[in-house]
Amino acid sequence: MNDGHALPSTAMDLSRNVVAKFLEINGVHLMTPADDAYVDRYYQTVDVVCASRRESPDEVRSHMLAGRLPIPSYLRSDGTEMLPLDYFRLADEAGGVDELESWFLRHWSDRVHAVAEWQFYLNGQYVCLRSTTPLLMQRKDELTADIEAELSRPDPGSTVWLDRLHLLVDELDELTVGFTAYDRLRFGGPVSRDTFINNVRAAYLNRDSNRS
Repeated sequence: MNDGHALPSTAMDLSRNVVAKFLEINGVHLMTPADDAYVDRYYQTVDVVCASRRESPDEVRSHMLAGRLPIPSYLRSDGTEMLPLDYFRLADEAGGVDELESWFLRHWSDRVHAVAEWQFYLNGQYVCLRSTTPLLMQRKDELTADIEAELSRPDPGSTVWLDRLHLLVDELDELTVGFTAYDRLRFGGPVSRDTFINNVRAAYLNRDSNRS
């Protein structure tokens, strides 16, 4: 059964189709040696991630193409599909791949927003979080909104304002990892870490780093 999707039958075809889907979503951009090194640190190949699982790499790729599991987060410069180490975490928490979508969507009260988050998750583009869960996705959104609110009424002469901004930026920093140069290409400009952490620290917080 393939839920109406005509899926390729061989492992090579499956891999080629996953790569094609990745490039359709992300565009064709150069991965540098530094990007590859970063990805090797935080991600693993489909074969390695599946090594201790019931699901075979072919089954996982079939789920990717059918929109039931996320496509790879990155393609190395040699074309290798790379997945986060906790790739199956949400499917396991949901009770299986078949339950994942409905379980995921229930975490948002706004159906339209939930569907948008689901699609972003399926696209493998939640590469900013140390652990990709609906609760942390929501917390990231809350923190970025709070930081934007503080920046809309800046008061750098106020210790209270600086402390409040510091707490928000530090928490966001704890939730997120770095990005690659490749990410800035595929996302078309500065990423959330640039906007809400690095730039904010440079503008307001670095001068304040020696305060207790």
